[in-house]
Amino acid sequence: MAKAFDIIIIGGSAGSVQVISQIIHELPAVLPVPVVIVLHRLKNVASEMSKILSAQTNKVIVEPDDKDPIKNSFIYLAPQNYHLLIESDFTFSLDYSEVVQYSRPSIDVTFESAAKVYGKKAFAVLLSGGNKDGTNGIGAVIVRGGKAIVQHPDSALYPAMPSAAIASNKGIPTLYPEQIIEYLNKNLNPSR
Repeated sequence: MAKAFDIIIIGGSAGSVQVISQIIHELPAVLPVPVVIVLHRLKNVASEMSKILSAQTNKVIVEPDDKDPIKNSFIYLAPQNYHLLIESDFTFSLDYSEVVQYSRPSIDVTFESAAKVYGKKAFAVLLSGGNKDGTNGIGAVIVRGGKAIVQHPDSALYPAMPSAAIASNKGIPTLYPEQIIEYLNKNLNPSR
């Protein structure tokens, strides 16, 4: 049976770490697609976020290097203080250009590059956060035929980010964290 999508990209900021951990923990042990997480973090403070998420989820989460190939079953975390782009040859590139929506890594940058490369096979999830990052990227995924969902603002610790995406992308599905998990697992395991 054909996969519903070929990549999952999850974007989050303030208030999203717990939800990301919950989602990753509940995903299948063997993933048929890569998962890419873009999480806003402080720029000038050493971060052990990949280790923290790995410990909380019982899954290995890696920060890709420039030109690393994107592989199924891997969970990637955008490196601190770099934009993470997806290239047409299905590799990552790291970019140190200006911040976007006050952020580097920017969710918009990764969503938009994934939309260009994966088109209708991209699946984007936008979670809690305090700014508008992800809004344009969600729009890019939808325009190219991909799927996108947004965390329901009522369940977000910081509803500004999901609310902005909803306001700019009419009709986008809004789900609570447990519904996001259910949706992802249903589409990753069509026999379920």
